[in-house]
Amino acid sequence: MTVSSIWPVLAALLLGYLLGSIPFGLLFSWLAGAGDVRKIGSGNIGATNVLRTGKKWAAAATLIFDAGKGAAAVLIARRYGPELAVIAAALGAFLGHVFPVWLKFRGGKGVATFLGVALALSWPVGLLAAATWAATAALWRISSLSALIAALAAPVYFALFGQMLYAALALVLALLILFTHRDNIARLMRGEEPRIGQKAPAS
Repeated sequence: MTVSSIWPVLAALLLGYLLGSIPFGLLFSWLAGAGDVRKIGSGNIGATNVLRTGKKWAAAATLIFDAGKGAAAVLIARRYGPELAVIAAALGAFLGHVFPVWLKFRGGKGVATFLGVALALSWPVGLLAAATWAATAALWRISSLSALIAALAAPVYFALFGQMLYAALALVLALLILFTHRDNIARLMRGEEPRIGQKAPAS
């Protein structure tokens, strides 16, 4: 890779990070009059915790916009850059959401942004991942478990479609999601993880 070909990749990584770092959960909770969502429930800025404020429209908006920023980063990079720039933008968006500089690198857990990235990379895979989340949530009513299963299934879906580069990216992001859900995993193992709509323990 030449120096000139590196710049589009770095620019895509930065653009993705900046888009991903927009804290929509925090913004929509404040607009809904719920205050700082970081002081509610699990303290997370994602849609699941925003829902615990009782502001359903804010939670829905957070889900849509968190997914949208991941998809936007991928689509912009695909329009103007090479394939490696697309990968960099996807990774940047995810890292921006999880580690936003504006919030002292304490962001969300990355699930909605991950799904947005997957949809933009390959809409059939994105729909399969979203359907996996929905089916698991309907069965067990545990958001974190649904997220973990959907994230781990996504690399398999990409591989089945022959998109091995995207499968490798999805595997990296899935492992990061396992990391961001480490407290949830511990509670799942103890049988203490709250179900959707229940109050989460402070973390």
